[in-house]
Amino acid sequence: MWSSLYRVLLIAVVSLLGACAMVPPEPVVVGPLTAPPPAPMPPQAVANGSIYQPTAYGNYPLFEDRRPRNIGDIVTIMIQEKTNAAKSVSTNTDRSSEAGMGIGLSPAILPGDLGSRQNFEAGGNNSSKGTGSSRADNMFSGTLTTTVIGVMPNGNLQVAGEKQIAINRGSEYIRFSGVVDPRSISGSGTVSSTLVADARIEYRSRGVMDEVQTMGWLQRFFLNISPF
Repeated sequence: MWSSLYRVLLIAVVSLLGACAMVPPEPVVVGPLTAPPPAPMPPQAVANGSIYQPTAYGNYPLFEDRRPRNIGDIVTIMIQEKTNAAKSVSTNTDRSSEAGMGIGLSPAILPGDLGSRQNFEAGGNNSSKGTGSSRADNMFSGTLTTTVIGVMPNGNLQVAGEKQIAINRGSEYIRFSGVVDPRSISGSGTVSSTLVADARIEYRSRGVMDEVQTMGWLQRFFLNISPF
């Protein structure tokens, strides 16, 4: 009985450790990634010979362009991110001090302890030097088509989208979200990511290539409890 209980307990512990073997990274893009389903279509308008039918889906006023402005419209994001940061620190201090006193001759009427035995010399120095440097270079380019998921009171568009690519046993996905000013969208429906406010870009991968870059659970355990 006890052997069976130990066996079940061992299997449970191994299962828990296996579940902790892969810790998924914290997502950067949160919230919906596409527009909600459209509401039911309203009743069709009676044909009256008018060119513009306000109740027909996808109709725009005659004198407006086709730039996205409604929920569900498509906006293509041209990802052109490039950041360079560098920092260098150097500190150098030096301090030295010296003191001395000597008695060559003393009158005989003075005690002998005030003679040459009172000579002394003292000296000291202190120096410190420290240097440090840091540099980071990042570049990310690509194209991702997103969907308008919301329209703000001032007319700005909340966009979000995702692209997934699966190759053999591995997969990759790109997620994007942000706020776009409709005036910055070109006539072809594209906008640069540098013109998107609150931009969040996430590029992840799943599969063997991602697993080999993840530290094992036992190594992470000893790393967390190690005092060094």
